[in-house]
Amino acid sequence: MNKILTIISFLIISSCAYNSGVVALGNDSFLVTKQAATGFTGMGNLKAKAIGEANNFCAAKKKVANIISTKDAEPPYILANYPRTEITFSCEDN
Repeated sequence: MNKILTIISFLIISSCAYNSGVVALGNDSFLVTKQAATGFTGMGNLKAKAIGEANNFCAAKKKVANIISTKDAEPPYILANYPRTEITFSCEDN
C-alpha cells in the first residue's frame, strides 16, 4: 500500500503545469508554451491564455501579435500527455 501511495505522490508532484513564458526564436518570431498540470483542463482555456500572453508581450512593444502557427497536444490526455499548446507568433506594427 505504501508503494502505491509513493507512486501516486510522485505522479502528482511531477505533473506540474508548464509555462515557458515568451521565448525568442529569431527572425522576430517568438514562442509561448503552456501545459496543464492534469488531463482535466480544457484546451480552449489553455490556448486562450497562451494567445493572451502573446498579445500582452506585443502590446508592451506597442505592436499587435500575429499568430504564425499553433501546435496542440492530441488526446487522450493520460500518462503525462496533458493538454499543451505552443503558439508561434511575431509582433507587427498596428
